[in-house]
Amino acid sequence: MIIIRHEEFIREEKIEDKSEDEKNLELIVSIIKTKNELDSANKNYEYAEEGLIDYYSYQIKANQSKLDYLMKKAQKRGIVLDMINEIYIRKNKA
Repeated sequence: MIIIRHEEFIREEKIEDKSEDEKNLELIVSIIKTKNELDSANKNYEYAEEGLIDYYSYQIKANQSKLDYLMKKAQKRGIVLDMINEIYIRKNKA
């Protein structure tokens, strides 16, 4: 005879959600990183050899789509990314 025992595990610590400021900062950092990736892909495209032209054009399209999505998300949250915030975050986070 086999006895199957079911045990319940209780989480000892509650996982805390991120604050709105932390979420907004993550979004801004993602926007900056995506801008940098887009700039890099554009520069690489200019000097790409025949075999890499398609690769960089897909990277450009993907990064542009991602950036558009992130910017819309930031706009819905009321975040305005101006040059001062961008420079400050680049120095401290990105």
